Amino acid sequence: MRIGILGGTFNPPHLGHLVCAQEAYLQLELDRVTLMPARIPPHKPVDEEPGPEHRLELCRLAVQSDEARFEVSDLEVRRAGTSYTVDTLDELHSRAPDSDLFLIVGSDIAAGLPRWRDPERVLSIATLSIAKRPGTARHDVDAALGALEGGERARFFRMPEIGISSTMLRERVRAEQPIKYFTPDAVADYIDRHDLYRGNGEQ
Repeated sequence: MRIGILGGTFNPPHLGHLVCAQEAYLQLELDRVTLMPARIPPHKPVDEEPGPEHRLELCRLAVQSDEARFEVSDLEVRRAGTSYTVDTLDELHSRAPDSDLFLIVGSDIAAGLPRWRDPERVLSIATLSIAKRPGTARHDVDAALGALEGGERARFFRMPEIGISSTMLRERVRAEQPIKYFTPDAVADYIDRHDLYRGNGEQ
């Protein structure tokens, strides 16, 4: 099995996440892409945190109509403490040692890989799969990976530019503007039903 891992806070998930997952699935010839919401991301706190259980459910709703290609894992949400990628990949590899893992990241994230916990271990377990995105020069990514053993195995795939972010969706919700068409209807309905991101809902 060729399994893609797309991690993040998904706060909330939106069409940019899903297009990234789709393009990785197609261009890297994956059998499945797993969305992996973090409980506690290592590099920055979760803004306007509705709770990891809410973010997990939002991911499930985002991909519920495409279960043949996409799935959601609660591995990091259930694990206490900071969600380090190397720990997640170690556990996934131990569960399915015969599977090929592909860690899906944006080029901006790839450029910061040397600052991760045990980045060479990450590269030894999974093929780093990088979405080409504007804003980060290719030579910056190449320089970061060139300093790490295993960096030469990285793969790039094309990603259309999509001007949607989770921050934008949260701002629209606070301003009582619709988020329809920016995220699947089921995600928008859940946010509305649970009064998330308005500053007065469940936290």
